[in-house]
Amino acid sequence: MSSVHAMPGFLIRRLNQISMSVFQERMQRLGLDLTSVQFAALVALSENPGIDQATLAGLIAYDRVTIGGVVDRLVAKDLVARRINPQDRRARQLALTDSGATLLTRLIPEVQALQHDILAGLSTEEVAAFIALAKRTTEAGNDRSRAPLRPRD
Repeated sequence: MSSVHAMPGFLIRRLNQISMSVFQERMQRLGLDLTSVQFAALVALSENPGIDQATLAGLIAYDRVTIGGVVDRLVAKDLVARRINPQDRRARQLALTDSGATLLTRLIPEVQALQHDILAGLSTEEVAAFIALAKRTTEAGNDRSRAPLRPRD
């Protein structure tokens, strides 16, 4: 085994590859064309109806420049609607459509179930420890990210 295989950056990249693969396999099995970023956007919009794209980007730690494409695809799939903000007619508010809300209700248990597959090989205690450590390190490095997580106040 190469020394690179024990480096945190390499392992994080590999875990991301595994996570994306597990997610895509599950969506394909369900007959859906949906990415993990699109799923995260649906969850954020469910919890924060009426937000704009910039706020959405911050809530899911996604690049503000490319969030527009994510939203465009969700609108094209009739999962998200854009509406004019009555307080600022230049701004657009985002909200789930009925189809988006229905799909999200269906997907949440599926996505929760696939988390086990992402962390295959870990015990329940190890999963909890992994999540605690991952949260702590991502919070500590948040401001170093190109797309920092920006929760709403």
